[in-house]
Amino acid sequence: MNVLNFIQAFFSDGSHWHGYDGIPTRVAEHIQYSLQALAIAAAIGLPIGLVTGHYGRGGNTLALVATGSRSLPTFGLLVLMVTWLGFGLTPVMIPLVVLAIPPVLVTTYEAVRSVDPSPVDAARGMGMHESRILFQVELPGALPLILGGLRSAAIQIVSTATIAAYVGLGGLGRYIIDGLYQRNYEKVVGGATLVALMALVTIGVFWAISRITVSPGVRRSG
Repeated sequence: MNVLNFIQAFFSDGSHWHGYDGIPTRVAEHIQYSLQALAIAAAIGLPIGLVTGHYGRGGNTLALVATGSRSLPTFGLLVLMVTWLGFGLTPVMIPLVVLAIPPVLVTTYEAVRSVDPSPVDAARGMGMHESRILFQVELPGALPLILGGLRSAAIQIVSTATIAAYVGLGGLGRYIIDGLYQRNYEKVVGGATLVALMALVTIGVFWAISRITVSPGVRRSG
């Protein structure tokens, strides 16, 4: 059987749409893991990126941190966390968050630094507080790039959250891991297809968010 036949067989099998191992359940679990990891990475990366970008300090340090984080093997970090913390959701969240912080952090820093300095200088000349300058002047102009960083992080998380299945959790990785163990390649291909589709949906979601949140003037200038 070729890949298309595997995909058709997987999605046409009614047993894959019901129960604890059904596609809706596994998709919901995968979304839950992905959203949790993205929320934690954003809570860490966005504030640091905004503040350092606003003051223009720490760029080299951020680049070194991002490079170091990206060089860490995700699966190796998962094994280390399981050895240290035991099984559960926390050992899965740590490598996913470590994977997602660099694109959020570095892109946010660069986005703020790339804002046109003219309105920033004008706001500062009018006596606006630094926090107001950041959130009312710089953030709207930096938002498209910031969303781009969040989108990159989200896609990486969605693609990598399959590692949860290695420690007995759910998600779409369950199809891939169980399928390989059972030599059920229909399930493996189906799980991989669902992960790819979720990554595409993630791109569409961030496109919609960008259309809603970014002002038309900023989009045109971009």
